[in-house]
Order: sequence, then structure tokens, then C-alpha cells
Amino acid sequence: MQNLSNTPVQEMRPGFLGKMVHGDKSSLVFWEIRKGSITPMHDHVHEQITYIMEGQLEMVIGGEKYLLNAGDYHVIPSHVLHSAIAITDCKVIDTFAPARDDYR
Repeated sequence: MQNLSNTPVQEMRPGFLGKMVHGDKSSLVFWEIRKGSITPMHDHVHEQITYIMEGQLEMVIGGEKYLLNAGDYHVIPSHVLHSAIAITDCKVIDTFAPARDDYR
């Protein structure tokens, strides 16, 4: 057993502070995202599920704009272009399958 409080924080891009948890086939990321921080348009092989715990996150997913608030989630299929900007400070959980080896 492990505790999230002992998991190191990694700044994967400016303003995106994450605690990464990896299994063999999936990854779980607990993000603290600073207001105004941006993830540019990108895609990846991983299916991604984004859940907003706190704050507001604007995402463009497959060409459609979404304003996600606390309690909202979105499933992003593999190879679908998406981006994000934090409208407020946010706490977000992302899951990825297969595992994000680039986040290890």
C-alpha cells in the first residue's frame, strides 16, 4: 500500500503540478493546475478521462469547446485532438490507458 501524500509532485508543463500513479496498463494523475495555465492542442494513443474536482477548466476536444466545472468529467478517446486552459486554479484527476510511460 502507498499513500498519495508520499508521492512526489512533478511539474510536467508550466503550471501543471501532478502526482503520478502508474500500473502496468493505466496511469492516474492528480493535478493542481494554476489559473491561466495552458496545455496546447495535442493527441496521444491513450484514452483519457478528465474529472474536475475543483475549479473551471476550458477544454477543446475534437473541435468542440467545453467548460468543465467541479463534478464534471469528459472521456477523450485515443488520437482525438484536445487542449485545455485553467480558467481558475483547478484540481483535476486524469486517467490514461494504456499507462503513460512518458510520465514515469
